[in-house]
Parts: sequence; C-alpha cells; structure tokens
Amino acid sequence: MQPPATDLTPASSTDAATPRWFANPVARSWRCEPPSRDVAAFHAGLHGYAPTPLVELPGLAAELGVGRLLVKDESARLGLPAFKILGASWGVHRALAARYGLPPSATAAELRLKIAEFGPVRLVTATDGNHGRAVARMARLYGLPAHVFVAAGVHPSACAAIEGEGARVTVLDVPYDEAVRRAAESGGLLVQDMGRPGYEDVPRWICDGYTTLFTEIDERLGGPPDLVAFPVGVGSLAQAAVTHYRGGPEPGPSLLSVEPDAAASLLASLVAGRRVATPPGRTIMAGLNCTTPSETAWPILRAGIDAAVAVSDADAARAVRDRGELGVDAGPCGAASLAGLRAALPRLPRQGTVVMLSTEGREANPNAG
Repeated sequence: MQPPATDLTPASSTDAATPRWFANPVARSWRCEPPSRDVAAFHAGLHGYAPTPLVELPGLAAELGVGRLLVKDESARLGLPAFKILGASWGVHRALAARYGLPPSATAAELRLKIAEFGPVRLVTATDGNHGRAVARMARLYGLPAHVFVAAGVHPSACAAIEGEGARVTVLDVPYDEAVRRAAESGGLLVQDMGRPGYEDVPRWICDGYTTLFTEIDERLGGPPDLVAFPVGVGSLAQAAVTHYRGGPEPGPSLLSVEPDAAASLLASLVAGRRVATPPGRTIMAGLNCTTPSETAWPILRAGIDAAVAVSDADAARAVRDRGELGVDAGPCGAASLAGLRAALPRLPRQGTVVMLSTEGREANPNAG
C-alpha cells in the first residue's frame, strides 16, 4: 500500500521554526509490505546469538502513568554495545550473496568459498559510530577489508573501536549526510542504511535486520505492546518498526519516534509534509545527529509513525542517569526514548504496556560524560 498523497498536519507545535511535536491519528490504519521472514532465523544461527533483555521498570511506569513499562536493552548485542549489528549482519550477508551470485539462503561457509574463488571485495560505509563498527565486525568475520568514513562529532574512542575491528577509518569534519556521500563515491561495496533512488536494496536489508528486535519483544510479551518508543537518526530503525508492526493485518502498537532537538530532521519533515533537511547541529546523541531522513524510508515513516517528539541534551543526560540508577546501561542515544516518553505521554491517551528501546550502552557513545 502506498502512503497517502495528502500532506500530514502536525497535531501541535511549540514553535513553527523548531517544532517539538507531531501526531498522525491515522497511522495505525496504514499497511505496508512485511519485512523478510528469513531474518530472525538468520540471526538465530549466528554464533553467540541470544535475545537481548526486556527489563520491567515498575517505578518509572508509576512516574509516567502507564500500566507497564519495559526497556529493550541493546547494550550487549552479539558482542557489541549496540543494536546495529542486527542490520549490518543481514545487510552484509545479503549484499555479499548478491555480489557473488548466491541466493539469500547461502551460508557463511558458502560465501567464504566464493570470496576465496573470486577474490575479496572491500566493504565501505559511513557512520556516526555504531553502524561503522558493526560493518567492520562483519568484514572481519568474512575476512574482508573495510573502510569506514566517520562523521563529525564522533568520540575518538568510537573511532578507535572501529579501527580495533581491523577497518581503515577516515575521520571527516562534515555532517553525516556528507560522510555518506563520500563513502558512496569511494568505491567498494557500500553497506549503508541511508537509501536513495538507485540505492534501495541494501538499506532495505539493513532495516529488515533490525526487525529481529521487535520479533523478540512480541515473543517475550506474547503479543505486541501498546506503544513502542525509539530513537531516530536517518530513520532505519524507525522503518523497521513500521514495517514490522504495519506489515500485518492487525493495527499493532502506536509508534513514537524521538530525536535530538538539534537534529530533528524527521520531525521537521513530518511537520512540513515533505522530506526536508535541517541545519547541522551538535548533540551528545551523536548517533542521531542526522540532517536528512533516508529518502527510501521517508514515505514509510510519513505514513506509519503515530507521533514524533524532539528532546534536549539535558533531557537525554537525565535519562542516562535515571536508567543507570535502575541498572540499565544506556548511552545518550539509547536513553533518548525515555526522554521522549516523558515529553510525549502527557499528550497521548493512557497507555497499557509501553516498550522503550535502549539502542546502545555507554561504551558505544561516551559523549554524555
């Protein structure tokens, strides 16, 4: 089903130039094609795979006025401190299978044989930190070289972690979107989650990879929750949430996107009713510091996101501290969903079961201090 042709209208905005809030009351009625059904089985076959914790937080549930509040803790996913390996593993697997003429069902051993027969290909990507490290990890597992372009504002320890995976790192003093452009022009096999016309397959595969996270949530709860809150950069995780929950016959949960107010390009686009770019900003939520939503994700997000909110660095830093006091390791990007819930829930109907995604641990992004 295609997104509606008419522009959406924001429910409210505190400032026309810098909106903080958007709502789409018909999002839950929209339907799209479901993601690949092979993804969860692929991840289950990876060495070290296990579902990440879904931790109940009754004290915060009482504070926020919801029936149940749970956090999906992605601070230790397949040996890395963030969820990005879910998308990178499936995206790299599918991209390599296509490159070497193998079906999607090809095993890692079959791919390695083809690589040995026809020679290695260099994997290339741009990153705000976690995605680049995940692609570098997959390159190392397949015995391939990797070149990672790092956008401005990424902590040096994140760059060192990418280099520790064996990748070549080029640090750029440019916004994320420009880093993506330079990576695309560098040659090699681009593994990027930001889609554009003519480059759609790999971003879709990466987004499909993230849906394992939502499959785990539903299996743990015995069905979908009532509301899911997640941080947004270029929108690949948000796209995964929409395709997972809008790809079936049931309405599914309400979906809340959360961005830093210094880089709220999805929120600005939703308010405008068209994909727009925001000026480059600075934020401790480095992995969310993206000035333009993914071109291929945008139609899906425009139609399927129920609500969007922007939060400040102070909001995110408070959420990091609060999560830590409750024993949940979270960096600023991972804690943004809690900050977003605090801002959004007073505008929403009372919720029963709420899940917030904590997409990274503090190791992945030490920018909060």
